[in-house]
Amino acid sequence: MTRTILLVDDSEHFRESAAWLLESLGYAVRAFDSPAGFLQALDGIEPGCAACVLLDMRMPGLSGLQVHDALIARGATWPVVYMTGHGDVPLAVEAMQKGAYSFLEKPFQDSVLERTLEQAFERAGRMAAAPAPVEPARADAAIVADDEGDEDPAAQAHRARLASLTPRERQVLDLVIAGLLNKTIGDRLGISIKTVELHRSRVMQKMGARSFAELMRGMLTHGGVAA
Repeated sequence: MTRTILLVDDSEHFRESAAWLLESLGYAVRAFDSPAGFLQALDGIEPGCAACVLLDMRMPGLSGLQVHDALIARGATWPVVYMTGHGDVPLAVEAMQKGAYSFLEKPFQDSVLERTLEQAFERAGRMAAAPAPVEPARADAAIVADDEGDEDPAAQAHRARLASLTPRERQVLDLVIAGLLNKTIGDRLGISIKTVELHRSRVMQKMGARSFAELMRGMLTHGGVAA
C-alpha cells in the first residue's frame, strides 16, 4: 500500500524541498500551502488510507494545533508530526497531549524526518491491528491486575527510569517540561547554566530519549506531565 504524506506548510521553499525528499523516499505527497486549503481537501481524502500529517505549528489563519483539533473533530486517526522553528516547549506539550506522534524543530536533518515518519507509520499500523477495547468489567479487572503487579512493561521501564533520576535531575526535568529556559531554571535552583545543561543531558540519557519529542511522549503516555 502506498503511504501518503499530507504536508501542510505555508513556506513554498520548504514544501518543495520536503516534497522532493519525501518522494525520493517512496512516499506519495500531497502538499497544502494553508490550513484552510488542507481542511477543505479532507473530504476528498480516503479516511482509511495509510497517511501521516506533517504539520507546521505556526501558519497564517489557523495554527497547527487548531488544524489538529479539526482533524480530531472529524475522527481522523492519521499520525500527526508537528514542525516548528520556534522550539516552544508549552506548544510541544499541548501538541503531545492532543496525540501528536512527534515534534520536530526546524531546521531538522533529513535522516531525522525519515526516521520519525517511518516510526509514525509503524505505530499507526500497530494501533490499527490492535484488538478492540475490552468490556468495562474486564477493563476494571485489568486495572486491578495492574495494581497487583501486571503493569505494562513499557510503563514499568518508564517508572524505573524516573526512579533512577536524582532529586536534582527530577527538578530539572519538571522545570524543562514546564517550559522554562536553562537560565531561568538555573536562577530558580541556584545553579549555573552549565550545570543545568549537564543535568538535562543526564536526564535524556537516563530516560532513554533521543529527542525532546521522544521524552515528552514517554512522560505523557506513562506519567509525569499534568494533563
